[in-house]
Amino acid sequence: MTATDEPGPATLVVGAGGFLGGAVRRTAAGRGSDVRAARVPWTDEDAAVDALVTAFRDVRTPDAPWRIVWGAGTGVVATGPEVFDAEQRLIARVLEATAADAAAPGTLFFASSAGAVYAGSSGAPFSEDTEPAPLAPYGRSKLQAEERFRGWTAETGARLVVGRFSNLYGPGANLGKAQGLVSQLALAHLEGRPSSIYVPTETTRDYLYIDDAAAMVLDALDLVDGETDTDTDGTAAGTTVTKIFASGRSATIAEVVAAVEDAFGERLDVRDGADPSATFQGLDLRFASHVLPTVDDRAFTDFGRGVRDTVDALRAARA
Repeated sequence: MTATDEPGPATLVVGAGGFLGGAVRRTAAGRGSDVRAARVPWTDEDAAVDALVTAFRDVRTPDAPWRIVWGAGTGVVATGPEVFDAEQRLIARVLEATAADAAAPGTLFFASSAGAVYAGSSGAPFSEDTEPAPLAPYGRSKLQAEERFRGWTAETGARLVVGRFSNLYGPGANLGKAQGLVSQLALAHLEGRPSSIYVPTETTRDYLYIDDAAAMVLDALDLVDGETDTDTDGTAAGTTVTKIFASGRSATIAEVVAAVEDAFGERLDVRDGADPSATFQGLDLRFASHVLPTVDDRAFTDFGRGVRDTVDALRAARA
């Protein structure tokens, strides 16, 4: 709920069937928001564009404030550039088609990747002041999409929040993607197969529990919209706020393995592996956000508890 205990603006979630989008949709509904999901046939570009343009226009009306959370994303660190080229083309077509639409003031949230855009940066922990240095097409694509949304925001007079997320984990992760160390370790153990680690075990990541991330997204939107600060009207129209979404607490791969082993109460079969994508991985991805600091003022889910919840959910799903 907002500070006035009234439901907030209608919220469209693009990627509501995904990990972050699904969590945002559930959390927004739990707060009493009018939350909507975009049903998109992603495998057909023309149909996907039509569906997204229609969904944008349904929520961006001239007579009421609105929110759009773009949580959809293609590929992982090891994905080739041709996949991201198609994604960029889709985003460009949707934004071009909706830029001239008459709409009341509103805010769009774009979910980007801190790990991808700062993979080659130096001087951890990284903040919003750190110069991005992507190592893979994945990170370069995220930065390109950020710029596309910035341009649309300036043209439409909307507000934009670019959320650069650290490593998300928790129940509901997409197990078909070759990412998400906690879930992948647990899944491999449940399936009785070894896990291969392609980078040094001292590689460090910031782990953010999925429910914490979803709550932070909505709290950030409230602040930018000016709904939780009686002294301001929020962020000015046509401007962008870029924020790192992270827990501020990190763990090495060795510590992640130990936490998953503790959740199972037994050892994992973890082996050294080799993969070309290892060259795209930063070794130290710790973060310290300085933007919208009240969003980070919360009791984050304990990492050990979050890992146990993830393991329990995977066990239940298999049962």
